[in-house]
Amino acid sequence: MQHIFDKVVVITGASSGLGAETARHLVKAGAKVVLGARRLDRMETLATELGLPKEAAFKVDVADREQVKALVDHAVKLHGRIDVMINNAGLMPLAPLEMLRFDEWDQCIDVNIKGVLWGIAAALPYFKDQKSGQFINVSSVAGHTISAGGAIYSATKYSVRVISEALRKEVKPYNIRTTVLSPGAVDTELPGSVGAPGVNEAIADYYKNNAIPADSFARCVLFAMSQPEYIDINEILFRPTVQEL
Repeated sequence: MQHIFDKVVVITGASSGLGAETARHLVKAGAKVVLGARRLDRMETLATELGLPKEAAFKVDVADREQVKALVDHAVKLHGRIDVMINNAGLMPLAPLEMLRFDEWDQCIDVNIKGVLWGIAAALPYFKDQKSGQFINVSSVAGHTISAGGAIYSATKYSVRVISEALRKEVKPYNIRTTVLSPGAVDTELPGSVGAPGVNEAIADYYKNNAIPADSFARCVLFAMSQPEYIDINEILFRPTVQEL
């Protein structure tokens, strides 16, 4: 963990689930964490739990490019640099296309694709100037396989992998690392973003019976971050042992 100590890490979607659990593990490893999400009260409670200053919690909607830039600028103002950008915020509005849930399609694209792009755009200038840095972008098992009802969600998560691979090739001159984490069913609030009647009950039941703890994701983050700078862990795909999809 010597490669994690004292690193400045920005996490989106940090008010619960994968983001919050990752923050706990990173602080324990000695990192300086800045939390970003819409629910400021939840993040302030988490910051208190972790012994972080109140300023470590920053309200942000990742669908808004200027807000994401403000989050990263805030982290740099607090700590003088940024070493890792974890683009974790995401939604999973599973539903058959024939249900025509247009608002969910827009929101999913805005958060899952644009949110990642805005995170990259905000941190990349700092990483280039430093000649160091690491992006950790969150895809999904659904970014590797497609199921009925998952067209929009899978499209966004495939996009995260495409964006990340292009980024990997582009940033070689700047000594920047890129990692994609693709989790399967992990115990978070993500199933709560499934709003389609009938689908939401089935997904909630599946997660209740099969999901693995959120620390599974956090340990993957720490593994990718803890490598020496000459090692670039580009992708980790993991799921519950019992998960067939």
